[in-house]
Amino acid sequence: MRVRRAAFILVACAALLGASIWRSLESQQAPLSVNWPPGAVPLAALAAALAIFGLLALKLGCRRLARNLMRQPEAPIVESSHPDLKGLCRAITRRLQSAAEALGRAQARSRELELQLRIVMAERDHAESIIRSFSDAVLVTDAFDELVLANESAARTLGFDPATARRSPIASVLRDQSLIGLMREMRQSGSTGGRRIVEHRVGGAGGERIYKATLSCIAAPDGQPAGVVAVLHDITREKEVAQMKNEFVSNVSHELRTPLASIKAYVEMLLDGEVADEKTMREFHEIIQSEANRLGRLIDNLLNISRIESGLVKISKKPLSLTTVVKEALEVIAPQARQKDIAIIEKISPAVYQTLADHDMLCEAVLNLLSNAVKYTPAGGRITVQTSIDETKRSVAVRISDSGVGIPAKDLPFVFDKFYRSESNSRMAKGTGLGLSLVKHIVESVHQGRLFVDSEVGVGSTFGFELDLIE
Repeated sequence: MRVRRAAFILVACAALLGASIWRSLESQQAPLSVNWPPGAVPLAALAAALAIFGLLALKLGCRRLARNLMRQPEAPIVESSHPDLKGLCRAITRRLQSAAEALGRAQARSRELELQLRIVMAERDHAESIIRSFSDAVLVTDAFDELVLANESAARTLGFDPATARRSPIASVLRDQSLIGLMREMRQSGSTGGRRIVEHRVGGAGGERIYKATLSCIAAPDGQPAGVVAVLHDITREKEVAQMKNEFVSNVSHELRTPLASIKAYVEMLLDGEVADEKTMREFHEIIQSEANRLGRLIDNLLNISRIESGLVKISKKPLSLTTVVKEALEVIAPQARQKDIAIIEKISPAVYQTLADHDMLCEAVLNLLSNAVKYTPAGGRITVQTSIDETKRSVAVRISDSGVGIPAKDLPFVFDKFYRSESNSRMAKGTGLGLSLVKHIVESVHQGRLFVDSEVGVGSTFGFELDLIE
């Protein structure tokens, strides 16, 4: 700083001296080309030297000042002039560092929360995908009874559009007031640790369906109910099967009891010596044999259906004539037809064509159809048995027509179902509903044939099947 001030002073002095000399020259009104006054030249030279020296000093002072600034910034000047500012700067620095660290931690926490949010959203989407894939109907509501989630099965079952029903009150989405009441009661109960299972019936265009409704509350973090999950499992078929099994057990018990009671009664009469003539004794023996055969057929039907369905039945297919099988079955059923005075008309083609089949099982199928015709044909009726060959289709068919009571049109699609019996004809003859089911298994499952039925109430029925011929 001192060097810089000295340089400025020298430059100023040189400038003043030069200015005074210039004024003195101008006062003499002499051009610069004339002779200088005495003493003017040495003074001008001195002024020029002083100016040059001042400029050099100023340059050196500026360089030194720059070096000092490079070595030591303005902090020493600040410290020398303001000694309390150092602590303030340090405090501000520490606070800035703390703020920077807090900002870094906040950014890291933000990234962590963003990652957790993505994981939660992915898990939610995964859970919703699983729920939507359920075959059972699933409904999820929140604490305000608004629909949060529903799968396609629930939409089909309860009749609403899942795309527009979300976040809508269930009272405006569902028409089933009973189900709405069940879900509200479950939420209001406050039970988050248990489930409620009820049987719920839903009516629709296809008829009434029965569902097992399982309801449970969703627990919030504070333990309070935050919504309800309802799962509807269709048990209509299970109920029907259970009912059919109960009816089957009842019918089988009756079918077993009836021939056994008859056999027991006639045997007791024979043992007691109540039969005196040979003709009556023979009649008793025939009745006992007939009831025993009836009992054996019932047991055979049960065993055959079980074996076919389980795949344990032994099948021995050989080339044979369907005509021969039909004649054998007619010989077996003839006594039952005579007891009811039913005429059997045969229209059987010659035994020339053959099919690949199991003899015993095919005979069992024809016998069941004949027995069914005799059972539902009133006394004095007729049964027509016909076999035919179709050269174009390379098939052979058998048709058994009766003049019986017939089958209502609504029952025709189900006559080959297991345990099924038409209600309108159940009073006419007892049965288990297994005969036609066994025929279906033998023809379609074992021989890959085709079944058909045609019936008219009060006119009669025609049952039959078709098998492929051997090439």
